[in-house]
Amino acid sequence: MRRLFLSLATAVVAVSQVADPAYSQLEQAYAALRAKNYDQAVASFERAIALAPERASVHKDLAYTLLKTGENEAARDQFAEAMRLDPGDTHVALEYAFLCYETKQPVIARRIFDRLRKAGDATAAEAFDNIDRPLREGIARWQQALALSFDNFSAHEELARLAEQRDELALAAEHYGKSWRLRPDRRDLLLDLGRVWKEQDRPEEAQAALLAASRGAEARVAEQARELLPIRYPYVYEFEKALELDPSNVELRRELAYLHLQMNRRQEAEKQFQGVVERAPDDLSSAAQLGLLHLDRGDRAGATPLLEKVLAGKDAEMADRVRTALRMPQPLRGRTDDPQPQPADDAKQLGESSFQKGYMQDAVRYLNIAHEMDPVDFDVVLKLGWTYNILKDDRDAVKWFNLARRSPDPKMAAEASRAYRNLETSLSRFRTTVWAFPTFSTRWHDLFAYSQVKTELRLRRFSWLRPYSSVRFVGDTHSAERPALGWAPQYLSEQSAILALGIATAPWHGATAWFEAGEGFRFHPSPADLRRIVPDYRGGLSFAKGLGHLLAPGQHGAYAETNDDLVYVYRFDKDTLVYSQNRTGYTFRQPEARGGAAHMQMYWNWNLTTDVKRQYWANSLETGPGVRLRVGPILFSVDTLRGAYLVNAGNPHGPFYNDLRIGAWYAFTR
Repeated sequence: MRRLFLSLATAVVAVSQVADPAYSQLEQAYAALRAKNYDQAVASFERAIALAPERASVHKDLAYTLLKTGENEAARDQFAEAMRLDPGDTHVALEYAFLCYETKQPVIARRIFDRLRKAGDATAAEAFDNIDRPLREGIARWQQALALSFDNFSAHEELARLAEQRDELALAAEHYGKSWRLRPDRRDLLLDLGRVWKEQDRPEEAQAALLAASRGAEARVAEQARELLPIRYPYVYEFEKALELDPSNVELRRELAYLHLQMNRRQEAEKQFQGVVERAPDDLSSAAQLGLLHLDRGDRAGATPLLEKVLAGKDAEMADRVRTALRMPQPLRGRTDDPQPQPADDAKQLGESSFQKGYMQDAVRYLNIAHEMDPVDFDVVLKLGWTYNILKDDRDAVKWFNLARRSPDPKMAAEASRAYRNLETSLSRFRTTVWAFPTFSTRWHDLFAYSQVKTELRLRRFSWLRPYSSVRFVGDTHSAERPALGWAPQYLSEQSAILALGIATAPWHGATAWFEAGEGFRFHPSPADLRRIVPDYRGGLSFAKGLGHLLAPGQHGAYAETNDDLVYVYRFDKDTLVYSQNRTGYTFRQPEARGGAAHMQMYWNWNLTTDVKRQYWANSLETGPGVRLRVGPILFSVDTLRGAYLVNAGNPHGPFYNDLRIGAWYAFTR
């Protein structure tokens, strides 16, 4: 019996060890504690928490171990987690509250002591009174001082700080505001005001105060304010509210001016730049930008004094930038033996280095600083566009690309223009795509034409769904082929203009689902169906993927691509068809001598067509060489194909065929 009992106990221990993933780490932790090896115990407890993070007792034991090593702040954080997991553990809550007070978090300590004293805890009541009484008495003293001297700045500030610590947030906000009005040079008060408004759940006022504190204040205050701001970039109305609170903030006003400029709101930008120049006459970058805005709208009288001030200023680099923008000749200067680094250059180098290393948030920060110091450095402007684009903030990226299009460097302006057009199209509410693909086939001795005009609606709430209207044209020159043996004519295309409404999904890893319904208007009705207008319902799945060096600017090398479609067409006897077009080949280097206009590919085709109803014309396999040449916006293709029908029942043409197809693809999107 004793042996049976020991066996059962051993089995229970073994099962518990298997069921508890943190068992071995906890064993090591407690063994280290018994040996007073606290560093080893801390490490084992941390590994145990990684395996069982929701166990409050482990957090509690780790906290006490950390106290033995003197790491009070780390212990405080572990007690906080233990209290979150087990809110009913009063002892843990008391430990956490005392540690908060010791580590300079009296507000949190007071709140916890207050909660515990209301539940009848005498220790908490005493601790609460020790914290609350000095605050209560200090508030009363400063209120009496203000009754005697209402404009006493120190009294307002101290009263606000004591009220915040005592959770009297309305009183704190009132006196932080009065302190700010008395000392508008103290932007740390805006940080305090924003923090209190955030606690009061007044998000708009808090955003305005924190935004003003994050621009133009000392570095420490600005950094703390940025930590409390949302991750996104502020909106225009938020800048305007911040300026209402802090109208003398030149940095804030300058940033708003550039934001208006990026949004192409030139009148608002000019107004803000004017405010900057009035408040900071030595700000040559803003004077240059304001002068260029005056010049752009034909106000030479307003532009001349501003630009002359920049040209006569001590900032030679800024003056050269203005000359470049105005297409003026650069002055000759002697070589300087010890050139001094420019702040704008330093920020630009840091921004470019961050960009290259993939630190995009840092790149945005440094490049924005470089742009503020030198607003006509279009290299910085273009780099900002690409940085925001990589961060998937295309609404900001398109503004920078739009600004970079004004670069005097033709290559830079062309690159920015291409990026701007692509992004502007993708962000617009309505997007219209027009494409045409005429093709000549020697197999049928016929010219086929396929084209479509499609207008998509971008939904803000359901961005993955895109309703659209479509006008599709499908036709050929012969309309029908009549075989010599007297079979009925085989119609080679639909010979229709199809008007339809549809809906498609946004591309996901190259795949798109779509469906549309409309009416087909026939040019030449078939003998079997003399109707001119017929219903047209179709839909399916499309997939496109390319690997390697595709036919894009600057690309050359091996590549492979596939275009696959599964299509249901009601008019084709409710048939479902699958088209798979595949190419493997080589993209040749774009010739530089001709301005990079022509770009060529050679490849091998691997094409498959099949359908559900197993009709002979819809089941074939094709292979053969081809060549494509892009000249400007047009893509020419020539393919020599050998084909085989996979279904030959009812096939009047024989099992094999040869075909030379010559086509031209043209498309644009607005």
